[in-house]
Amino acid sequence: MKQSTRDHIIHTASELFYEKGYNLTGINEIIAESGIAKATLYSHFRSKEELLLAYLEVRDQELMTNIVAFCESKPKGDSRMIAVLEFLIPFFNREDFNGCWCLRSMAEIPRENEKVRKKIRDGKQKLQAFIQKLVKDNKPAMAPEQHTQLSQQLYLLYEGAVGESHLQDAAWPIETAIGLLKVKLVQAG
Repeated sequence: MKQSTRDHIIHTASELFYEKGYNLTGINEIIAESGIAKATLYSHFRSKEELLLAYLEVRDQELMTNIVAFCESKPKGDSRMIAVLEFLIPFFNREDFNGCWCLRSMAEIPRENEKVRKKIRDGKQKLQAFIQKLVKDNKPAMAPEQHTQLSQQLYLLYEGAVGESHLQDAAWPIETAIGLLKVKLVQAG
């Protein structure tokens, strides 16, 4: 299936934003890498910020599709919750691993840019909602407040593992997060 021009532009910008960062990627570089005319880019995106929003949306959709499939491939129970963190191992091992695209983008935009901040929060909330449902479905005997607490802890382990594995350029933060979760799950029963 042939990629649409809009999707091609998003794909090219995504690679550049993720590798170099939003601020270090210029519109002219996106145009050159995409092999399109400036007018073509602007017929699909009114601004670089609009392209950033599309990038964040596409990356978030890819994450949710991939993490759901990965977790559902595991047996029901604790294995599915542990899979949230195990999912990070192949992500870290990718040649182009450069940490969390959301946090990298957030660090580069002004605090006042509520449009981009909201898009990033929305993506993170989708991940949190998935984890909350995963905990509820795989720990049905837990009380609702325990579901909330465990899902928040798992979310923070996930985020910490992504950030630290990027900073340390090592897998040990992911492995440590998996170990911490396993201890927590044993304690939770």
